[in-house]
Parts: sequence; structure tokens; C-alpha cells
Amino acid sequence: MAVKVGDTAPDFTLTAQNGSSVSLSDFRGKKAVVLYFYPKDDTPGCTAESCAFRDRYEVFQTAGAEIIGVSGDNSESHQRFATKYNLPFTLLSDKGDQVRKLYGATAAFGLFPGRVTYVIDQQGVVQYIFDSMFNFQGHVEEALKVCVSNTATS
Repeated sequence: MAVKVGDTAPDFTLTAQNGSSVSLSDFRGKKAVVLYFYPKDDTPGCTAESCAFRDRYEVFQTAGAEIIGVSGDNSESHQRFATKYNLPFTLLSDKGDQVRKLYGATAAFGLFPGRVTYVIDQQGVVQYIFDSMFNFQGHVEEALKVCVSNTATS
């Protein structure tokens, strides 16, 4: 069952690029979370998407949101990817795609892991979902609109 707008985002704990464990609940009551699932480190589309999030990272931070990327790559791959492109946010390793399946961010065209972004508010409620395999920039711009809008109304 896919997560929908208005649902409480399922909690999870995964390993970050630095080897630490990160749980979604770590941010509850503190920050909104932009949780983006992407297919693979260091591929053209995923690099474009991740670098677009990097380039707007400070704006997300000002809006009270943390960015978290999730793929099935291991933490060592995430570390290389984050270092190569100066990614200032957390990348989590979802081996076996268990969290991806939990959220319903499953395979595009039945071949590739999906590219889906969830904007989760401070209370842990999903406010917005953007699902597009090829509109890399759209994930960033749509998530940013929601985060800035929520900051303005808080």
C-alpha cells in the first residue's frame, strides 16, 4: 500500500554514508523532511537531481527542512557520491529496497527503482508527493514550493 498525502510517514532506520544510523523519527517535532528516493548513485539523472538538491540546500534549511536521499546503494557508494559532488545532506542505504517498498516508491516501468520525493512536515505527516522518473529538477522545485509555503503559513 503506497503512502499518500495526509498519511503519517512510516518510520524507518537506515545507515547513512558516514555509517551512522538515521531514523525518520529523529526529525519529528524539529524539522520537515524532504525524503527523495532515487535509483542509483553517480548516474546522470541521479547526479542531476542530487546536485539540484545540493544547490538549493540552504534555501531548504532556511525553510526548516532537511533533505534525505535514499537508494539501494551501500554506505560506501553513498560516501563516494556525496564527496564527489559535495552533497551536504544525508544519503541512506536501503539494501533490499525495504523502505522504498514501504513507501510505495517502487520500480518505474518494472525495470528501475522509482524516483519519488515526499515532503513530510514536522509532525511526520506527508504533505506532498512528486513522482517523476525524468523530471529531475521538478523534484527540487516542487518540494521547495511546499516547504516555503509551509514556513510562510506556520
